[in-house]
Amino acid sequence: MTQMKNAFFRGIQDGTPIGLGYAAVSFSLGIAMRNAGMTWYQGFLLSLVNLASAGQYADLQVIAADGAYLEIVLVTLVANARYLLMSTALSQKFSPRTPMRHRFFTAYAVTDELFGLAIHQDGYLNPHYYYGAMSMAVPGWCIGTALGILAGNILPESIVSALSISLYGMFLAIILPPARHDRVIAAVVLCGFALSTLTQYIPFLSTMTAGTKTIILTILIAGCAAWLFPHTEDDHDA
Repeated sequence: MTQMKNAFFRGIQDGTPIGLGYAAVSFSLGIAMRNAGMTWYQGFLLSLVNLASAGQYADLQVIAADGAYLEIVLVTLVANARYLLMSTALSQKFSPRTPMRHRFFTAYAVTDELFGLAIHQDGYLNPHYYYGAMSMAVPGWCIGTALGILAGNILPESIVSALSISLYGMFLAIILPPARHDRVIAAVVLCGFALSTLTQYIPFLSTMTAGTKTIILTILIAGCAAWLFPHTEDDHDA
């Protein structure tokens, strides 16, 4: 019992900076949700059941365009596909004797930052450590979203419009560092920008919803990059 308690509080300690960072980032997402007509409790619930910045933003585009439910499902699957790989890797960090219930509950909050914390733990991962980190990260993300929506309803429209841009700044902060160190990633990013712009002018694609375009471009660009520039074991070790 003492070991589980210590692991839990160590997780809280390590997860606190993540929770604070999530609150700041999800605040901008909340502003975008407010612009899409969502209420604070709808935004809170969306963040609670879909704990993923890129996945939520993709969903938001479909919701704002009154897209179909199937489109939302497909967009979420494509945007969050990387979590399938993370979950597979994370499952190897648990002891073979770890009960299925712990694997089930930790799978709910496999995010980039929490995955990074867990994967760098020495030895087997104590699920209670992950629960501690989750207890700070999940509320930070959900509450930040709700506060962003509430602030969007109170602040002047000019300020809300300015804050909306910060969400795009978040994505630039994610993609620019790896793009500076890897020419393939940089090419993929530029290709994504270019093709996304072209879809606004190509007759057939211009009539599609934002969600459908996201699905097509993600599969097309990621598939071509994986085919043309596959990673080998030597690349991974380097």
